[in-house]
Amino acid sequence: MFVIIGILVGFIGGYLAHEAMSARQPVPASRILASQEQGQVRVPAGQQAAAAQPAGGVPTAEIDRLRQHVAQNPDDSEAIILLANLNFEIQNWSRAAELYARFLELQPGDPDAMTDLGVCYRETQRYEEALALFREARAVQPDHWQSRYNEVVVLAFDLRRPDDANELLTELRELQPDNPSVSRLVEEIEKLRPAA
Repeated sequence: MFVIIGILVGFIGGYLAHEAMSARQPVPASRILASQEQGQVRVPAGQQAAAAQPAGGVPTAEIDRLRQHVAQNPDDSEAIILLANLNFEIQNWSRAAELYARFLELQPGDPDAMTDLGVCYRETQRYEEALALFREARAVQPDHWQSRYNEVVVLAFDLRRPDDANELLTELRELQPDNPSVSRLVEEIEKLRPAA
């Protein structure tokens, strides 16, 4: 039992350190447009989990161990968020959404978890629910740039309303003036606008 707990704590610590070094973002806008233009078919989330190779080198055995731990400890919010993040990484959107929702029941008001849940909703075409979560994350943490970024992506690319994203895009540029992801997003949105 101590060995399993030690492995789990080590794995969680390593993963959280990795997460602390990288910001949560959706697929870059250029890839969103590329996949839409090429007419790529999305695999249903339930099939993605079975067919996908774990992204970022996440070993399937670690996911299975963590899944068992969460099943035995359903109120362990740290394990739940870790498992949610791993499911996010392998693009198992439905399962990740369930886990983020459970985490938010235990730890309400976490803007990162709200944003990640919103991305899961976006990936399953639940755009209005995604927008609501991005706005809620901003209300909780006004300088949370990732929620703005994701809201702009949904408004501009999924709902095809780039003009509705203008104010958010301005705020996003002010919050992250040197962020290359934000600069690329601005460029991709400009391509959506009709030539004057």
